[in-house]
Amino acid sequence: MITSAQNAKLKLVRSLMGRPKERHAARAFVAEGVRLVEEAFLAGWPIQFGLFTPGLNERGLDLVKKLESKGIEVEQVSDVLLNAISETENSQGLLAVLDFSSLAMPEPLNFALITDSLRDPGNLGTLLRTAAAAGVQAVFLSPGTTDAFAPKVLRAGMGAHFQLPILPFSWAEIGMATRSLKVYLADMQGDPCWQTDFNPPLALMVGGEAEGATETARKLADGIVSIPMPGKAESLNAGVAGAVLMFEVVRQRKLG
Repeated sequence: MITSAQNAKLKLVRSLMGRPKERHAARAFVAEGVRLVEEAFLAGWPIQFGLFTPGLNERGLDLVKKLESKGIEVEQVSDVLLNAISETENSQGLLAVLDFSSLAMPEPLNFALITDSLRDPGNLGTLLRTAAAAGVQAVFLSPGTTDAFAPKVLRAGMGAHFQLPILPFSWAEIGMATRSLKVYLADMQGDPCWQTDFNPPLALMVGGEAEGATETARKLADGIVSIPMPGKAESLNAGVAGAVLMFEVVRQRKLG
């Protein structure tokens, strides 16, 4: 059992839980909790090692055995030490360090999501989870978007990271990847989404409501769509707005 806070594995986890710079330098990130580690394992995601506490539940212990059966090193660590490095108030008893990786972008592409300098981790995680549920084929993260592999984004994504391609691209790369798609920017001043034809191959572009769309995003857009709001609210947050638009695509295409 790991009992020292100076253990090399614990030091690595602490650094990966922190700044994006550390994650990108190590080409690794941390998945915390039984469900996230399970999703990564089932997806065949490359796992460096795992850490678990003595009080881990039966489902978690079964997962530990599965990890070990694949030759993945899993070590026990005291509750106090794992709680000290956990991003949650109380550790869930299991975490794993995973390699950076990405699923391949499918061809041909007919349903994509683009983030426009989205900075809120909770909103990004919600968008990723919704994108996975709505059948989005790829998510393109524009420059200025918060790190998709930050702990809060991973928790909000609920396993979406292991189900769809999440690609940090330059605007030029996004333009190339979506050149065969019609790109719709979500904006308060756009055409009502209910009256927009979402059947042709398309990409939805969503950003933070506070700062509005960037000039680069506006230049890339082929059209601008809005969500009619008969109530008194001025706007929806990016996670909710993106969900409404993505499932309007699902509704129109009758994919459900």
